[in-house]
Amino acid sequence: MIRLLASAFALLLAAAAPLAAQEVPAPLPASSEPVPAEAPKPPVFTTVKVVLTTSLGPITLALETQRAPLTSANFLRYIDQKKLDGTNFYRAMAMGPNNEYGLIQGGVAGASARSLPPVKHEPTTLTGLSNTNGVISMARGAPGTAAGDFFIIIGDLSSLDAKPGAPGDNLGFAAFGSVMAGMDVVKAIQLAPVSATKGEGAMKGQMIEAPVRIITARRAPK
Repeated sequence: MIRLLASAFALLLAAAAPLAAQEVPAPLPASSEPVPAEAPKPPVFTTVKVVLTTSLGPITLALETQRAPLTSANFLRYIDQKKLDGTNFYRAMAMGPNNEYGLIQGGVAGASARSLPPVKHEPTTLTGLSNTNGVISMARGAPGTAAGDFFIIIGDLSSLDAKPGAPGDNLGFAAFGSVMAGMDVVKAIQLAPVSATKGEGAMKGQMIEAPVRIITARRAPK
């Protein structure tokens, strides 16, 4: 009996040996180097895409419906009611030795039959947007008079942003989106021949001789 117990004990010891060999090793010492912090991701804002199909090609825009909700909603009313169909890009401004700055302006050109009530002014100080290359903004007279005319910027014209410390009308122009595709079309419109005599005030000499047709303006397919 003792011999059997001794034999069983020996078997238990033999079985325990591989278990001991499989014990979890001691953890390695932690690195003294600091773990780099993950870079913060830029915020993603909601946009709505629209396509202006012109006689020179399409221009795709992303409207900032989250950051500039009032101005974007105003523009979408013109889109959804098809009030921009058959209108024109009628103004082109080119500046700099290589025409690297300027804008093109289009829309209803003040036509009362196409115009909707004006939209409340949304300054860039409120939206966080800026009038830089490819940005679309509302044309206006006094603040709060923008309706169905707009312009697309070539180059950096952040001088058109709101400047709270400046004298006079310092609210700037309401940026509300940007060009996603079709800047080549925008540049072609900018370089269209202009009349030396048409236009009034700052727009004199900037009116396109043969305005570029906006055939249709639609929300882009999802």
